[in-house]
Amino acid sequence: MNGKFFDLKKEKQDRMINAALKMFALHGYRHARTDDIVREAAISKGLLFHYFENKLGVYSFVYDYSVRYMTLELGTAVDEKEHDMFELIRQVETARLHALRGYPWMQQFLNRSLSEDVSEALLAVEERRAEMLDVYDAIRGQADFGALPPGVDGEKLWKMLDLTIKGLMSERFLDASFQPDMLFAEIEGYLDMVRKLAGG
Repeated sequence: MNGKFFDLKKEKQDRMINAALKMFALHGYRHARTDDIVREAAISKGLLFHYFENKLGVYSFVYDYSVRYMTLELGTAVDEKEHDMFELIRQVETARLHALRGYPWMQQFLNRSLSEDVSEALLAVEERRAEMLDVYDAIRGQADFGALPPGVDGEKLWKMLDLTIKGLMSERFLDASFQPDMLFAEIEGYLDMVRKLAGG
């Protein structure tokens, strides 16, 4: 992590982080431009490069920051003794809700990074990416799929809900109606409906 950056006032840190998250989420590493990041953050390009050497430095930093932040939120929200699939997903979404209140584009950025195809960006975050995937794999591993009705494939059901949640989030960003708490309530509605359909 960049120690000098954290000497800045928190408000300026967050403006820079949120601007970078938004541009990388919208455009991916290849097409995101540092000019757009500084314009969004209302800072000079010189200030950005004072703390980050280049675009790759910015990308690596916000990726590292996002993984650390999300891992902390998940560690707080997810009960390691919980085994109910629907409750585990709700707890994951509670962690994301807390993160999105301060960093609205963080989850979109992390989702977009999964389909990143620029090798220098992939290599720069490879270790952190593996850590994040391990955290989610461990949470999914807690789920007792045996508690589901016969014929219901727990892995497929988890994937279906994950894709639904990602789709809901993308839809809300596209129609400019994104509000973290409203999205969370909508997700809870889907979880409750699927739980009933699955006989839970």
